Amino acid sequence: MHSRLSEFADHYWGEYLGKIGTAIEPLSEEQVWWRPNEGSNSIANLLIHLHGNLGQWVLAGLGGEPFERHRDAEFAARNGQPKAEMMDRLRATVERCRAVVARLSPDDLARRHKIQKYELEGYRALFHTVEHMSYHTGQIVLLAKLHGARLDFYPQHRGE
Repeated sequence: MHSRLSEFADHYWGEYLGKIGTAIEPLSEEQVWWRPNEGSNSIANLLIHLHGNLGQWVLAGLGGEPFERHRDAEFAARNGQPKAEMMDRLRATVERCRAVVARLSPDDLARRHKIQKYELEGYRALFHTVEHMSYHTGQIVLLAKLHGARLDFYPQHRGE
């Protein structure tokens, strides 16, 4: 189970990263920072948040690496970093997460970890990060489409 779950995490983190990059590539900086309303996040907030979540849960929580996170600031930001810089940082974080997961043993993943307010097995924490990135990838894609981005991730399914 360990190697399969690690393979799945690696695969889906890469897939989601690709979709996010494709979705934001045609957007302006203003569009990336746009919020539909005050109760919603911008694409930029979600990029910053994914970096923070992966860093806290995988790098620090599972890998024991130092990582400082300011979760409230992830959602409070209204402008700042360019989209290319945020994508580069997210890519680097995903690569570091892949390296951490590759070195984790089955015992590491079976062991309970305290992450945020939760105490859970490493397997659950790893699974959470994959589904969490999936959730926010969908939000990013929807926001990009609202800005007119034409995205076709599954051309092989056209005409079915």
